[in-house]
Amino acid sequence: MPSYITVTALSHPGLLRDHNEDSLVVGPWTLCGTVTENPQTLVFPLGTPLVVAVADGIGGQPAGEVASALTVRQLASCGPSLDSEQAVRDALNLCNHAVYAAAGRDPELITMGTTVAGAVVLSESLLVFNVGDSRVLDATEHGLRQVSVDDSPPLAPGRRTTSLVTQALGGAPEFSAITPHVMTSPLSAGDRYLVCTDGLTDPVPEDALDDLLRAHDGGRAAFELWKSAIEAGGPDNITLALIGIGG
Repeated sequence: MPSYITVTALSHPGLLRDHNEDSLVVGPWTLCGTVTENPQTLVFPLGTPLVVAVADGIGGQPAGEVASALTVRQLASCGPSLDSEQAVRDALNLCNHAVYAAAGRDPELITMGTTVAGAVVLSESLLVFNVGDSRVLDATEHGLRQVSVDDSPPLAPGRRTTSLVTQALGGAPEFSAITPHVMTSPLSAGDRYLVCTDGLTDPVPEDALDDLLRAHDGGRAAFELWKSAIEAGGPDNITLALIGIGG
């Protein structure tokens, strides 16, 4: 039976961006627009709902870091009550309203927006959620399996990635409702999940991520994942959290 949860996380601006518009939440802790030089590992008992999520401020629009920070702080504050798919949907709708409300109060924040992706670890299951193109990947023994759903337009032939999103929290001049993706997965000891922004998955193909996760665990795995994005040019902010279910 699973009995504890480890979360190893880091956030870094990458090599091309002058600041970090990504944010991260792990339980009650948030990391907003900062740089972690080394992966940090936190351990939690299984039981109370534990939320782990990343938010990626939309580039090319103002104040992405404000939108992403607002979102993870909202999730941190309601995290322990996220005990069902509906509770997660309600929380994400709340985040969306909060981003639009903040943008409406300050002309400099108009059209700010963010993606969000993550998981809530319950005692016997995992609630996976996302809005936008940040991802949740299940590191199974048969390979990485994406369990979030990219909100992206169809890819042009020959293209592996796109920076466009079809829905986000905020991001438009007028309020726009969201349809969050939320699903439930069973939980067992030994499960590992990767929650990350597209600063990792755009430059590094999934099979390369899979190889690294097969070879490494914990802080070393997080470091090697980050390094792979940097070696691929580090074109965007990189934020990732590795969730491990301990027995």
